[in-house]
Amino acid sequence: MDAGSSRAVTGPVDHVWAVARIALGWIFLWAGLDKLFGWGFATPADRAWIHGGSPTTGFLTGTGDHALGGFFSGLAGQPWVDWLFMIGLFGIGLALVAGAGLRIAAATGGLLLVLMWAAELPLTTNPFLDEHLVYAVVLAGLALVSAGDTWGIGRWWGDTPIVRRHLILK
Repeated sequence: MDAGSSRAVTGPVDHVWAVARIALGWIFLWAGLDKLFGWGFATPADRAWIHGGSPTTGFLTGTGDHALGGFFSGLAGQPWVDWLFMIGLFGIGLALVAGAGLRIAAATGGLLLVLMWAAELPLTTNPFLDEHLVYAVVLAGLALVSAGDTWGIGRWWGDTPIVRRHLILK
C-alpha cells in the first residue's frame, strides 16, 4: 500500500491482468453486438437478432454430429435460450470491461464457455483442450486477482456497501 493511501500500488502484473480483462470483455461484447446487429463478421445482416434472426441457431445447429449435438441442437433458436445467451454475452462483456462484478462474470462466463466446449465434443483440433476452456481459466484468474481494480471500477465497486455485504457481487 502507498503510505497514507488506501489504494494498492499496481505493478506490471496488474496491468497484464487488466489488459486480459478488457480484451476478454471485448470478445464477449463484440460477439453480442455482431449477433444483435449483424455487422457481417460472424453474423450476416439478414440473420441479425434485430432482423428476426436467432443468435444461437448457427452455432447450436452445427453441433448435430457431435457427441452431445442432439441436446444442444434442440436448444437452437428457442427464444429463452437466445435471451439468456445475449444477456450473458452483454453482461459478462460489460462486467469485464468495467472491472466490476468479476466473480459473477467469471462464474457465468465459465459456465457459458464450458457449455460451448461440450457442444463441440469431440474436438477436431485437440483431444481435450480448446480456447473455450482456456478462456474459462482466464476468467477465474481475473476474478481471483481482482483484475478490475486496475484500469477499472473494481476497487470502487468493492467498497460499496452492497458489495461488502454480498461478496459474490465483487
